[in-house]
This record gives sequence, C-alpha cells and structure tokens, in this order.
Amino acid sequence: MPDTIILIPARMASSRLPGKPLADIAGLPMIVHVLRRAQAAKIGEAVVATDSEAVAAAVEKSGGRAIMTRADHVSGSDRIYEALEALDPEHRIGVVVNVQGDLPTLDPADIRAALGPLSDLAVDIATLAAVIADPAERSNPNVVKVSGNAVAPGRLRAVTFTRANATGAGPHYHHIGLYAYRRAALERFVKLPPSANERREKLEQLRALDAGMRIDVVVVDSVPLGVDTPEELKKARKLLGG
Repeated sequence: MPDTIILIPARMASSRLPGKPLADIAGLPMIVHVLRRAQAAKIGEAVVATDSEAVAAAVEKSGGRAIMTRADHVSGSDRIYEALEALDPEHRIGVVVNVQGDLPTLDPADIRAALGPLSDLAVDIATLAAVIADPAERSNPNVVKVSGNAVAPGRLRAVTFTRANATGAGPHYHHIGLYAYRRAALERFVKLPPSANERREKLEQLRALDAGMRIDVVVVDSVPLGVDTPEELKKARKLLGG
C-alpha cells in the first residue's frame, strides 16, 4: 500500500450547530476527539484541514497538527485536496483518507478497514456502510443509502447512493461518509464538474460514479454518531462521558 495520510476537514460555518468543531465533549473539543481516533488507526499521519484559526489552535494545543486552507471551499473533498497539495508537493503520498470532523465516536478499526479495497488496483475510492437495523432509517432522507454488487465477503462495488426510501427485501445499507482515495482519483474527482445526479441528490459521491470511477464499500458493524445538531451533541457527550 502506498504512503497514506488521514485528512480531517473542519469548518466553523455549520448552520445547525455553530462552532461545531470546538463543541466541548468530555473536556475536549470535538475535532480533537476525531483527530485522536484517526491517530489511533495507525495508518499514517492525521492532519486537520481547516479555515479557522481557532480550530487550528485547539488542535495544536492538543499536540496535533493542523493546516490552514481557504474559506471558500464548497466541500470537504476540495479542502483536503488543497491541504494535500500543500503538505506533500512532492507527491510521495499515494492514498488519502477523508475523515469527517463530526464523527467523535468513529472506530479506528473502521478507518483501517476502508483501506482494504484499495489493494485492488481497479478500485479508485473506498468507503464504508453498515446494514440498516432500524426500519425508520429506510425512509429517512437524512440517511444516505448505498446499493451495490457483492465482490467479496463484506464488500460491495457501489452502484448508486440515494436519499430515497429503501425498498425491497434488502439487506439495505446506511452509507458512512468516510472515503479512502487513491491520490490520482482525488485529483480527478475535485476537478470534475458536479453531475446531474449529484445535483439532484445533493451527494457528491455520485459525481465519481457518473464519471465511471469505481467505489467499493466495506460493510462494518455499526454507524458512528454524526454530530450535526444540539441533540446529537448531547448524545455524543453521554457516550463519551461528558
């Protein structure tokens, strides 16, 4: 496997939970919890890519590394690409893992698992999903579903991602927004224009599929808590002892 880096995009401009990366959970900012879980995966250096001096300061105070990026990025993918080019202009790094900065309960083993499909040279991008156990998630548009064809035990080749209701016998899969990219795939992806399917579903991973890129999905045991609202922040504090 080529050299790997984990990049964690973090911005302060969250509409539903202002100042989200610095929200206190058990005495530490949320972004530091995520960084520590990324470090615990032990697959390469973990760096926070942010447009906020306050976030960078909090990360560095915890002993972590942060890099400043532009404030006008449309997506986390664009932000991590800017960070990657700044951190590694010699292109020594071959694999980039994008870990969202609002997943403070993410299992480090799941981060490691995302690298598995990239051992297959035909795979451009790898991501994660878990079997939907709660029937309410099938009809929740905030739960992104992924469907695909089995290529190995616990691994699918993605056919599509959608917010629409999951129907049929299943199993149905809840997509987890963590991505492992080959560097060339990330560079190609961020330079592509948004596709029609991406605009309709508001899911940027459809841009990659529509461009003929291959995304494989590792099925893991559970979905980490994503913190987007005050209610979810309360859940995170309860889970992490704060």
